[in-house]
Amino acid sequence: MPRKLLLTSFQTWLPHQTSNSSDDLLENISQHESSSHSLSYLRQLPVNILQASNRVIAKIENLRPDSILLCGMAEKRTQLTVESCATCGDALLKTSVDLNQLMAGLAATEISDDAGKFVCEGLYYQVLKHLQGRNFKMNCIFVHVPLLTPDNSDSVVADFNVLLNKLALLGFRF
Repeated sequence: MPRKLLLTSFQTWLPHQTSNSSDDLLENISQHESSSHSLSYLRQLPVNILQASNRVIAKIENLRPDSILLCGMAEKRTQLTVESCATCGDALLKTSVDLNQLMAGLAATEISDDAGKFVCEGLYYQVLKHLQGRNFKMNCIFVHVPLLTPDNSDSVVADFNVLLNKLALLGFRF
């Protein structure tokens, strides 16, 4: 039975940005979709914590996905990074996903403990808080996507596809 996954991306937020690499990555994934899972996209979220959180939480309530991959752009990073936690003031929430297991064997991805103190972290925190408050047993991670270049694009897309498939299968009983 195919697993349901929700994938999100953001709009740009600075004048020099022609696109958001998180959205570019999801566009690539959607065009070359070879997954046996059911992928739903919520792309180009507004760069506003409240608006983005409300849209994602409404989609989660409607879709009830098995897993959620929140994605955002990190211009200064050079590879995919999976965020271990999100903060809001003094409060800290961690993903329930075993990131070491999830990322085993990935060459172009690392774990980060700093989701950036911007809208990415705000969205991640609000979604984790919602999932915990509703006692939903959905896997949820936030992935920061570097600027995609000819040098890194293939490895970023490959690692993201592996992450997507591994996340879909976490906790799945055959």
